[in-house]
Amino acid sequence: MSGICLAAGVIAATLPLSAFTLAWTHSIEKIRWEEDYRIQDSRLVLEEARIRGSGAGMEPPAEAKFKKGVWHYKPILPPLERLRLTHSPYTAGYEICSNGGCKPLTTLLPGLPDFALIEVSACRPGSPAPGLSPTGQAVDPSPPPAKYPSATQSR
Repeated sequence: MSGICLAAGVIAATLPLSAFTLAWTHSIEKIRWEEDYRIQDSRLVLEEARIRGSGAGMEPPAEAKFKKGVWHYKPILPPLERLRLTHSPYTAGYEICSNGGCKPLTTLLPGLPDFALIEVSACRPGSPAPGLSPTGQAVDPSPPPAKYPSATQSR
């Protein structure tokens, strides 16, 4: 079975999932976003995205379908090696959802500092979690994220 690796500096976790939903609340509009991913060839493939409304800078694309109060659409992106998420006390945190339940990343990565860059990637068989050396020891993390009051996702 595939899995996803989560890492924030020296804190890491592995989840035995071959598909998951990344969910968060927009920092200004306070509207929920969801993105469905599956693992294929050690990469993250974005299958569908949903927005529970629209507002400043978050309009659904023209091809989106409005069903039961939610905009559904399929983003056109190549498979991704990783997602980089900014964790901050100024916004609601990200959640990983599967099998009908969601868990905040803060519970999956205990000890997460107030400001952190979280990387989500497909785990590769026989390799350590991101942020760990081949021997399993912590490696120097990426530069700390800027301390701005927003949660962003970069691709």
